[in-house]
Formats: sequence, C-alpha cells, structure tokens
Amino acid sequence: MSEIASRVVVAMSGGVDSSVAAALLVERGYDVLGMMMRLWSDEALGGPAHNRCCTPQQMSDARRIADQLGIPFYVLDTKDVFRNRVVQYFIDGHRDGFTPNPCLQCNRHVRFDWLLKNALALDADYLATGHYARIDQDRSGKYRLRGGVDIGKDQSYVLSVMGQSQLARTLFPVGEFSKQEVRALARKFGLNVEGKQDSQDLCFLGGQDYRDFLRLHAPDLMQPGPIVRKNGERLGEHQGLSNYTIGQRRGLGLSYDVPLYVLEMKPADNSLVVGTGEELGRDDLLADSVNWVSGESPARPLRAGVKIRYQARPQPAMVEPIGKDQIYVRFDLPQRDITPGQAAVIYDGDVCLGGGVIRKFEEIERARGRPEAELISN
Repeated sequence: MSEIASRVVVAMSGGVDSSVAAALLVERGYDVLGMMMRLWSDEALGGPAHNRCCTPQQMSDARRIADQLGIPFYVLDTKDVFRNRVVQYFIDGHRDGFTPNPCLQCNRHVRFDWLLKNALALDADYLATGHYARIDQDRSGKYRLRGGVDIGKDQSYVLSVMGQSQLARTLFPVGEFSKQEVRALARKFGLNVEGKQDSQDLCFLGGQDYRDFLRLHAPDLMQPGPIVRKNGERLGEHQGLSNYTIGQRRGLGLSYDVPLYVLEMKPADNSLVVGTGEELGRDDLLADSVNWVSGESPARPLRAGVKIRYQARPQPAMVEPIGKDQIYVRFDLPQRDITPGQAAVIYDGDVCLGGGVIRKFEEIERARGRPEAELISN
C-alpha cells in the first residue's frame, strides 16, 4: 500500500482514538479529510437532545482538532439511515425476543456502507476509523481482519461484519497501539483529548436506560406475563420480556429456595423461563446472517475460537457451516452467557474469520442432529 498522496476520510468523533488516528495519518503524509456523522437521538426521553457520539462538545472538539491538524472537516447528516437501520433493528430485535447488538448493525449498514460510500464520493482512497483492530493480507492477497494489539480494547468482534471490499478501503491507524500509547500520542500531538473517557452506553439512548427507551417506542413489549420453570411450573409474573436478559439473577421478584436465573425469553406466549445455575448455559448455538470476512464459507467444519460477547474471550469449538449464511457451533465446554441476538464471532488465533447472529434456543433444539438439507429448509 502506498502512503503517497492517498486521500483518507477519517471518521472523527472528537474522542482520543479517532483524533489520534487523524494525526497519525497526517504525520504519515496522507491527504486527510475529517468527517463526523450527525446521528439520530431520542429527544423525547427527556435526556440530552443529542446522540452521545455527536454532542455539540464532541463536534466542537472534532472541528478544533481538524483545524489544528490543518485538514478539512465535514458533518454528514446520518440521522435517517441511523434511525432506520440501527434504532429500528434494536426495537424489532427486542420485539422478537432477542437481545440485539446494534453496534454490529451500525458497522454493517452505517459506518462501512453509508459512510464509506460518502468517503469514496469525495474521491477518497480509504476510510479510517479509531477502532482497535488491524488489517493485513494473506499469501493469496485476501484481506484479513485481525484483533488489535491491545487485547483489552480489541474491537474485531463488532467489525466481524466487514468483507473484502470494505477492508480494502479501510485503515485502522490505532490498531497497532495500546490505549495507553494512544493517550500518550494524543499528548505528543498536543490534541488535548487524552483524558477523555470511552462511552460505554448505546449512543442513541443519551445516557437513559434502554428500558425507558423501549417503554416509549414499543410499549407492547412491557406487557406482564408468566415466569415459569422449564417444566411449566409458574412462579410469578414478569414486567415485560425486554426488561430481562439471559443469565440475569437480580430483579426477578421471586422468592425461591435456590438462586434462579433467566434461561430464556419466549415472546410467542410472553413467558420468561428461569432456572438454577446448573440449568444455565449450553454447549451449542445456531447463528444466521453469517458474514465470512474472506467472502467464502469454509467447505467443511473447522476448529476455531468463538466469542459470544464483546468482552468475552474466544472459546474452543467446532464450527459447522450450513448453507450460505448459517453456522452450528458446539463448544468444548458449556457457556453460561449464550444470548440470542448477540453475535457469535469466529477466530483463528487473532484473525477474525467472521460471525453471525445467535438464534433462539428452540431453533437450536430443532437443528441439533438433523440433516443439513432439512436444517437449511427451516
């Protein structure tokens, strides 16, 4: 890859990671443009009237840093596509009994589709972001997505939706550094953002609880229903399935002789299934909407590490591709936190091979041990 006169649009947020990414690219001689997306936020919640990724302060910081680096700065109105592609996905996922991960949807449809297309429309060669990940090529020339050097900050999990065309046009300048080193670089460049903290909440909630958001936008999800054991024994009443997630123990409102955990949500009959710690967890999952970073599904089952949560570590498993966009995963050991709607992301060492969305448990039960052709038909 040549670094001479290549034009790069940097997705800027006013935070330390994207600011350092822009500064590094300027230092390396790229023709750099800064671009910030103005995302949708819910003013009706009573919180801040701005998405946490693009508050007036963050926009001011991003513009200031662009001026300091001597690069143009643009603001891209992304409210509608974000609302339609990300926020609606979050609402619909909860309605269907999932615990959706909107960050993957944002990367799939907004950052590395909508934003990338807008960057290329400015005659850019690349889009750069402040993600902690790395891109290289294998011997055949295929692009590989690798985890960031800082394992604690690695973001390859939420980037598993990327394919060859996106990786060919993307740069991750801070992926080779630790977070501590990135903060040191911010001081070196005099950016005055090294003390900024990372946001942990969903950006469009504006700091509000997601349950309040769903009560406003999908009040039907807050209908009470039965809390039951696997055998059908009724123990109490829940206050809406979207108030709960797999593995939850607190807030069930139950008095029982042993601790109980959420095992499953069943929107078909609006029931919340609970059980003991011994009943929590399983050793297999089914995922669909699978993206293979290489663009090709493996021809046969493979041994790999599989992450089921962003902060989880890859766990050894056998991954069986089914059709074009499904996988059946059997772990060596039971996993307590398999959650429908989250992503199952596949790794070979630090190389992210791809991932898909975890399906409901009843679908896994139907899939287990059945012929491939029969499974695909479902």
